Amino acid sequence: MSNTIAQMTKNEFKQLLSSLIEEKLAEIIGDPDEGLPIRKRLRDRLARQKLLVSGGEYGLPFEKALKEAGLP
Repeated sequence: MSNTIAQMTKNEFKQLLSSLIEEKLAEIIGDPDEGLPIRKRLRDRLARQKLLVSGGEYGLPFEKALKEAGLP
């Protein structure tokens, strides 16, 4: 990633903003499920998802997911 915002590509800037917004929302809202038990199946699924995201995989684009669900 670039040293200054002026040197960032559009995609790098979007990723930065997305990251900052997510962090701020988590700070403000917190985790409503904190302290609740998590089933093993869900824990395994989240671990797989975390690995995919860390590798750059973000799933389906929103529009494609809507289309596959049969929504307008």
